[in-house]
Amino acid sequence: MHVMIFGAGYSGKSIGRLLSSAGHQVSGTTRSSEKQSALRECGIAPLLFDGNEISPTIKAELATVTHLVQSIAPGRDGDPLIRLFGENELKALMPKLEWIAYLSTVGVYGDHGGAWVDEDSVLNPVSQRSVERVEAEMAWQALAERTGVPLAILRLSGIYGPGRNAFVNLSNGTARRLVKKDQVFNRIRVEDIAGAAAFLGERLQPGIYNVTDDEPCPPQDVVAEAARLMGIAPPPEQPFETAELTPMARSFYGENKRVSNRRLKALGFAFSHPDYRQSLQDLWSNGTWNKAGHRAF
Repeated sequence: MHVMIFGAGYSGKSIGRLLSSAGHQVSGTTRSSEKQSALRECGIAPLLFDGNEISPTIKAELATVTHLVQSIAPGRDGDPLIRLFGENELKALMPKLEWIAYLSTVGVYGDHGGAWVDEDSVLNPVSQRSVERVEAEMAWQALAERTGVPLAILRLSGIYGPGRNAFVNLSNGTARRLVKKDQVFNRIRVEDIAGAAAFLGERLQPGIYNVTDDEPCPPQDVVAEAARLMGIAPPPEQPFETAELTPMARSFYGENKRVSNRRLKALGFAFSHPDYRQSLQDLWSNGTWNKAGHRAF
């Protein structure tokens, strides 16, 4: 298996780290030459990609790629790889391609008033960024159908893990307990994103899958649990309505839903961190909560 990860950021590096540790060849792109060493530490061969053109170096790498992971967010001009690959370039550039993964978001469901949603639920995106995700999903589905390559769309909930979690926020003083009546969110450990991508990719499995934990809950509960494990007092609760928030932060609270992961489980995938309590305990007891580059899988 030769995996190419376009956009090897937090999730992409975790995917690459897991696959390279299993003996697979992994390549990944970054916009910054300063970030190349971080990719190498994860077992990923780094490639510079500005989002505007496929360089000769990347073209040479793509010639042997069997698995493509697209983790670059779309913009108002659409998905950057769709623009570059066009109608015919996908298979021309990657003649050995066997499977595609597109990393999307549960934001495509929009607001469902706290009700449960699954992969067959109506998409009702609220924010512009979620509208762009729906359009990107549709574009990848059309491209996969034209080329006959299996496509898995992974809809991710709120991502956290080593180096990016409530412990970090509490330690640097940025944690807040915002309270909005009946508001819940799902979340997902970054290692489970990697595990799901590897599970689906090894099986060349197509389809749409919610990659999310078992327990949607109020966000203030996660902060309180992290504070309990740290042995410190949690920050005071703040009413959402009067809190000072950026427009983007406030927009997240405009979407309220409970996201089901039953479809992925039905295939036989087992989440390593199915709920925030177990996951926070793991991060704290292992001492990996502030170590974004750790290799513990």
